[in-house]
Amino acid sequence: MIVRTRIAPSPTGDPHVGTAYIALFNLCFARQQGGKFILRIEDTDQVRSTPESEQMILDSLRWLGLDWDEGPDVGGAFGPYRQSERMTIYRQYALDLVEQGHAFYCFATPEELDEMRREQMSRGETPRYDGRGLRLSQEQVRSRLESGVPHVIRLKVPGEGVCRFQDLLRGSIEIPWSQVDMQVLLKNDGMPTYHLANVVDDHLMNITHVIRGEEWINSAPKHQLLYQYFGWEMPVLCHMPLLRNPDKSKLSKRKNPTSITYYQSMGYMPEALVNYLGRMGWSMPNEEEKFTLEEMFEHFDINQVHLGGPVFDQEKLDWLNGRWIRENLDQEQFAARVIDWAINAENLVRFIPLIKERVEKFTDIAPMVSFLLSGMPALKLDDFAHSKLDEETVRKILQFCSWRLDGLRHWDHGILYSELGQIAGEMQLKLRDFLSPLFIAIAGSPSAPPLFDAMAILGPDMVRARIRHGLAVAGGASKKQLKKWEKEYSELSRNRVEHPEEQA
Repeated sequence: MIVRTRIAPSPTGDPHVGTAYIALFNLCFARQQGGKFILRIEDTDQVRSTPESEQMILDSLRWLGLDWDEGPDVGGAFGPYRQSERMTIYRQYALDLVEQGHAFYCFATPEELDEMRREQMSRGETPRYDGRGLRLSQEQVRSRLESGVPHVIRLKVPGEGVCRFQDLLRGSIEIPWSQVDMQVLLKNDGMPTYHLANVVDDHLMNITHVIRGEEWINSAPKHQLLYQYFGWEMPVLCHMPLLRNPDKSKLSKRKNPTSITYYQSMGYMPEALVNYLGRMGWSMPNEEEKFTLEEMFEHFDINQVHLGGPVFDQEKLDWLNGRWIRENLDQEQFAARVIDWAINAENLVRFIPLIKERVEKFTDIAPMVSFLLSGMPALKLDDFAHSKLDEETVRKILQFCSWRLDGLRHWDHGILYSELGQIAGEMQLKLRDFLSPLFIAIAGSPSAPPLFDAMAILGPDMVRARIRHGLAVAGGASKKQLKKWEKEYSELSRNRVEHPEEQA
């Protein structure tokens, strides 16, 4: 048997370090076993998936040196490798399950399902699908299908007993079937859900080992059922521990920069970031903290993966990156890396439109663009003092902007201007006053090159990180204040949706 592992990211945002972490361990296991590593794009979420996000994922993983043997850009014998190009496959498998009695049609409306969940919660029950579609007669189902009533296809799940499955790291795992919902397999628009597409693709692509994050443990019973219903052999499951914030919560962009592009922009060496991600779940036999990807291939043993929740510590990453810089780069290599990082033609071409009209001599350039090549600005509370804004309003502006920017799928000058301009209008503030705290947080100065252009160049994760940093310096918010702001922000957002003409 040829070992085949895969990484299957969704192109719905910035490329996450958690994706690189899981990709690394899939790649290492495949290389150590003499197998193949596959990259598959799971873009069934057509609303949130974007070609730009897909390209960023490919570029970021390749920057880290995590190369794949098969994928959407390199081809392979089991393509296509984008789920959006495999749509005709999934529907037939869903219909086969219905024909065999392993799945069923559900005609419940979203409103009916919401009411069902409210009633369950009022009784102190865990909200889950109540099986109402199974109570329809064949004639009722046929009549509704012929009438074109919107419907989904759901997976049949045993009502009693326990699901047992093996995990490569955790041994036998048991989950009561009462905790497993009757999963939607095919949505009413004909699109498959993750669970159906994932199982079908893993089977058709001969994936032998599914190495993924531990958040998918509770989905394993659904996947096991699908393999049983189809009569296929299930791949070996291996659930990796999740990367954690210092407070042990799941690593998220609201508490830590999570985009690979952020660490690239910050000037980390890809070798150091890969090294650090490897340390998150595994150790070299000699306990050496600094090692190359090739050394990890040579010594990797998946049975030695640590199950404790690894904490993503940026100070530790800084230390390790410093070792790589000092120990692996001579002067010429150092210069080449700096040029490749930021002082290159591509970056200069992006910077020039922001500064050209303000430059009188070339020595003016460095002060103007220094904030574009820096990490977190050195800020003080006094920096946020403003003649027309009180301290709470300053903090509220930064928090509201952080929330709005967290939800953006596209990132360019026009969108940033529109979204932040709307918040200013919602808060009944002049745009100039509203933007002042953002200038400070993002550029470290009340005046800088055009803000929205600079934000577009810096990128989402760097901008979000600087706003969070600025908010912390400005005093942050207590839990009580944050709860009040969340309610106020929700009201502003609701008004924008209900009365878009007022925002025109």
